[in-house]
Amino acid sequence: MSRKTTAKKIVKTYHATMLVTRVEEWCVEAGSPEEARALLQAGEGHRCHLGPAVQVEVDQIADTA
Repeated sequence: MSRKTTAKKIVKTYHATMLVTRVEEWCVEAGSPEEARALLQAGEGHRCHLGPAVQVEVDQIADTA
């Protein structure tokens, strides 16, 4: 009877700081497109739909062990 040895892969947990850019659809109630633009630029309104991530950039990796 042959005995096989299986090497277990040792894994660790790493934490990362990442910059994620998303496309989001925002909604605001306004009387005209100009008013809507001004309100959105002032931070008014709310997010209607969260879109896909279009860019992900890893800033740093931290070894937690």
